[in-house]
Amino acid sequence: MSMMTVDAIILAGGRGTRLREVVDDRPKPMADVAGRPFLEWLLLALRAKGIRRIILATGYKHEMISDYFGTGQAYGLELVYAPEPAPLGTGGAVRHALPHINTDRVVVLNGDSYCPFDLELLIQQHGQIEAAISLWLVQMEDCSRYGSVEKEDNGRVTAFREKTPELRNGFINAGVYLIEKYVIERIPIDQKISLETDIFPSLVGQKLYAVAGEGPFLDIGTPESYRQAATYLKTEFESLKNNL
Repeated sequence: MSMMTVDAIILAGGRGTRLREVVDDRPKPMADVAGRPFLEWLLLALRAKGIRRIILATGYKHEMISDYFGTGQAYGLELVYAPEPAPLGTGGAVRHALPHINTDRVVVLNGDSYCPFDLELLIQQHGQIEAAISLWLVQMEDCSRYGSVEKEDNGRVTAFREKTPELRNGFINAGVYLIEKYVIERIPIDQKISLETDIFPSLVGQKLYAVAGEGPFLDIGTPESYRQAATYLKTEFESLKNNL
């Protein structure tokens, strides 16, 4: 399956409550990082991987996102919008975007984190084992803030461990997923459902797999992590700017 034939969904509906001191007037993915909205960098990163059609699952102040990015033509992308009628959670937002998905499987990304994942590897391994969902994982020395994911050598996910202060070295969910369209079709429509706490755990021991990558994993969920991400990503983002 060619990378060019995979649509992507970016979950961009977050309000950014914990980021209020940094971004109090816009959706969290529109937070300024190195001179551009964080979401813009995510779009450029996906384009660099060969993805050309992206669905933006928006929510809070969604007009601010659609007014800024428009059709995506300026980026060489086709952007489609799926604004939530009410907060639906990550699973509900993906289900709400279903009518816009044109491919048999779709890459789903959180709009408030960044991880330089290997799309080709993710698609390849997903197809070989006929997974329903494949998660991209990153190894971390301290998983206490995120919780961890346990898997077998063949990638099959066996357990999710809740975030606790004593949770140390392990794999974390990096907020990048490859999901078969038929899985999304089974999600109840217009209900508040979480991918991470409702859907993924229900598929443990079935066709839920994971691919471990190098990382790094950076998020902009708190003022501290936002500042760290901005510092670290400046160099990475400069290389993406050359793709404009």
